[in-house]
Amino acid sequence: MSNQDSNRAKILVEALPYIRRFQGQTVVIKYGGSLMYDEERKNSFATDIVLLRYVGLNPIIVHGGGKEITRWLEKIGKASEFCEGLRVTDAETMEVTEMVLSGKINSEIVSLINMKGGKAVGLSGKDANLFSARKIRSKDGKDLGFVGEVETTDTSIINTLAKDGYIPVISCIGESIDGDTLNLNADYAASAIASATNALKLIYLTDVDGLKIDGSLVSELDLLAAEKLLAHPDVQGGMKPKLECSIAAIKNKVGHVQIINGTLEHSVLLEIFTDHGVGTKIVYTRRES
Repeated sequence: MSNQDSNRAKILVEALPYIRRFQGQTVVIKYGGSLMYDEERKNSFATDIVLLRYVGLNPIIVHGGGKEITRWLEKIGKASEFCEGLRVTDAETMEVTEMVLSGKINSEIVSLINMKGGKAVGLSGKDANLFSARKIRSKDGKDLGFVGEVETTDTSIINTLAKDGYIPVISCIGESIDGDTLNLNADYAASAIASATNALKLIYLTDVDGLKIDGSLVSELDLLAAEKLLAHPDVQGGMKPKLECSIAAIKNKVGHVQIINGTLEHSVLLEIFTDHGVGTKIVYTRRES
């Protein structure tokens, strides 16, 4: 037996207790960013998701697609406007956003997972009243148009699909009580899904190794420490909403949240099935070492 074969066998042995422990558990994975535009990473991600389903976990994918929305808006000569990190969404922008997220990107993810041997089903947050949302304004009161946040989550359709072995792939489009279609932040939508499904794990795939403070990766922190770090100057850009969403998920009894670098090959499997894991782990209370 070669060293490579021996290493593969050791990996399988290391994964076995995690496979046993996580049987039947739900894992919510927020997928987005540059990972969606790298063919090699896309294929690796789809393979990981199918493997999770095969070994008995229930993966749920929640995706965004901001770069693709911007690209399609440029095609029709429309500039993108952002306020506090949120896309200002007029009626025309909302139409393009729904087309890109629920049409193009969602169907591509579903197709890729199915090609790898999975059984994926695409959903919009409007399907089966999955997301009931409300319009929001900026912190200084600016009208953002058709931008919303999740108010309630009905996971009936997700539960039905998971029971029959399907992998839900969810685009972040919601509907208000008035029937308005709303553009939702994918980080917050993933947190809402994880909370509503009593997920064991919520995983945020990013382009960085995790949360870094003063240049060093924070491998694990509890709820209290996470809340304190919200005011830290190093918590900025896309990391701040992810930390906010992580805190909300932990408060809603999600087992733990992991912020990991999705550009690392098979990062999802490394996080779930190895002793060392990857990225930054947020838990309710840290165990004493």
